[in-house]
Amino acid sequence: MTGEDFAQLLSEFTHSAESGDGARFASHFTEDAVYYDYIYGPHQGRADIAHMMQELFHRDAADYRWEMFDPVFDGVKGYAWSLSSFTSKIPQFKGRPVVIDGMSRFIVRGGLIAEYRESVNGGVAMAQLGVAPDRMTKVFTRWTGWLRERPETVEYLARPKGSRKAG
Repeated sequence: MTGEDFAQLLSEFTHSAESGDGARFASHFTEDAVYYDYIYGPHQGRADIAHMMQELFHRDAADYRWEMFDPVFDGVKGYAWSLSSFTSKIPQFKGRPVVIDGMSRFIVRGGLIAEYRESVNGGVAMAQLGVAPDRMTKVFTRWTGWLRERPETVEYLARPKGSRKAG
């Protein structure tokens, strides 16, 4: 896969996400893929990824838009900056518009996404929704747990300052 192919994959990936069609969205992933969503957590396999997009995300969000910019790809790993927006369908926040930016990391195998991770400042989204501070604290605590429990984070924190992971 070339950088141009990767950019095309991202375009198709985001159009599929916007469509709300879970099967269409999941078709961009390998059978054993993992999608790490900053709100809904990790989802493994096409069926679970399709469910997350169609039954969770689109349950909660209307008018969804997602665009990727400045993609880079080394043949295995790809990164892109994104903007996304939606209108909340969650009853206590219904009708409130949200716009966020983020960074995405893709591991690609055989032209399909094998792993997806995103880094999004969810606090920006919550502020636009008007989420109460005590609820934000609970969510941020959950996100902190996810970050600290990741094998990469555990390994990073175990190394002394100044050391670097090899290769």
